[in-house]
Amino acid sequence: MTTSSLTILFEAPFWIGLFERTDQEGLHVCKVTFGAEPTDKEVLEFVDKNWHRLQFSQGVKAASSLENKKNPKRQLREAKKQMRSLGIGTKSQQALKLQQEQNKTERKKQSKAEREAEKQRQFDLRQVKKKEKHKGH
Repeated sequence: MTTSSLTILFEAPFWIGLFERTDQEGLHVCKVTFGAEPTDKEVLEFVDKNWHRLQFSQGVKAASSLENKKNPKRQLREAKKQMRSLGIGTKSQQALKLQQEQNKTERKKQSKAEREAEKQRQFDLRQVKKKEKHKGH
């Protein structure tokens, strides 16, 4: 069973949306920056158009919850409490941090490969110039 939730909060100076998806692999998180405070209609349109494009983080083990067996009134109280609470959940923070670290390592690998390719190109260019000098003799 997969459950999803969206939390919109203000993280100075922008409004962000925190998408959380829980499935058998664990908790997956995606952070989206909205800029100005989005209206309910804008959020709904964004989710409809961009849900399939969201890049969720790797699954983080989440504590299994037995939400199906909870009293509906208790669920309502917990939902209200969640609405009042500020900030991002700890598991969500861990998942976002993990995603940031993965993106960082990918960027490092890519930039290193680009540097190496540029080094090789410069070396090849020097070799060609060296050969051109000796052809004239």
